[in-house]
Amino acid sequence: MKLQKFLFASITAITFFSCAQEKQTTIAITNTLDFSRNTEVISLSKEKLRVSDLNSIGIKDVESGELQVTQLVDVDGDAVMDEILFQPSINANTTKKFVTVTITEAEKPKALELCYSRFVPERTDDYTWENNKVAFRMYGPVAQKMIEDKIKGGTLSSGVDAWLKRVETPVINKWYKGNDTEKGYYHKDHGEGLDNFHVGVSRGVGGIAIKEDGEYFTSKNYTKWRTITTGPLRTSFYLEHATWKAGKKTITESKVITLDLNNFFTKFDIAITGTSIISAGLTLHEKDGKTTGNKENGWVSYWQPHADSELGTAIIADVTTFNNFEEYNVEAKDKSNAYAHLNVTNNNVVYYAGFGWKKQGEFTNSKDWEAHLNKISKQVNNPLKVKVSI
Repeated sequence: MKLQKFLFASITAITFFSCAQEKQTTIAITNTLDFSRNTEVISLSKEKLRVSDLNSIGIKDVESGELQVTQLVDVDGDAVMDEILFQPSINANTTKKFVTVTITEAEKPKALELCYSRFVPERTDDYTWENNKVAFRMYGPVAQKMIEDKIKGGTLSSGVDAWLKRVETPVINKWYKGNDTEKGYYHKDHGEGLDNFHVGVSRGVGGIAIKEDGEYFTSKNYTKWRTITTGPLRTSFYLEHATWKAGKKTITESKVITLDLNNFFTKFDIAITGTSIISAGLTLHEKDGKTTGNKENGWVSYWQPHADSELGTAIIADVTTFNNFEEYNVEAKDKSNAYAHLNVTNNNVVYYAGFGWKKQGEFTNSKDWEAHLNKISKQVNNPLKVKVSI
């Protein structure tokens, strides 16, 4: 009898301990808008989930039981994973629940690495990024020095270049490799799209400027870079610029740039000192397009004819950040831009810059494009609500 009591007590203790160990954390995500949302990435830190190690954490849909595709992120570069990402699909005006589970590496759902970025030393020193919809690049100090030393092939610009892709598969490495053997390879469409978007000293798609006494001032090329993450759901990286002058103002500028799966817009999280307002710009190219804007929804757009197709570019920001917009039109080459004037708060400003190419297939005209901008602005101004219950 004593042995039976001991065994019963031991089994009870083990069961209780196991239940405590397997206790799940619930993640409730609420969509307050009247349309479904499936392009927003949720980021949860170790601290939020109250775990010391994210490597064995999975996220499961409570209703379907389906494991979500996740991505781990080492934010500070110390080789320890700090955040776990997933991209849920949430119906209109609903709350959906997920739970954390313990899983092995083999049990994790596999997905292609469609969100990708890298430093490109073989093409001077571009930094290039893409997802399954769009691709971009910016220019580094070697490209700047080539211009200053009058060496052919350099680029002096802090504008953002657009690579117009029309396939969902990665193109960055393929296009650069093609350019190694055929000069100008990525300026021709081989069935996947091309780079026929001219930046020059313009702002391209989202480069910043500061307006002083009616004149716009800009930084030069980035001077430092660090890749933060690439993966199935997100790529992000850090760029830094040398201190620069905007009239009498001395400006420091660095940024974390993020692009998520299925998005046409890159997020720019700018750390800046020396100014209370910045202007994020869109090049007007040949000035044969149309600038439109919606201050109440927080966006400015430029829709233009582009080679044998059409192209829309835009800046979107939270309405508390979005101050106003302006079409700045001058004679000087590449100096004409549509600008979103954005408030800087605590030396920080966040905005989204992106484009839609008619040939890519999802936007056939400016009306389609502006409808998309209004939808994205609603998401920016009404983020998904995330509640974690331990």
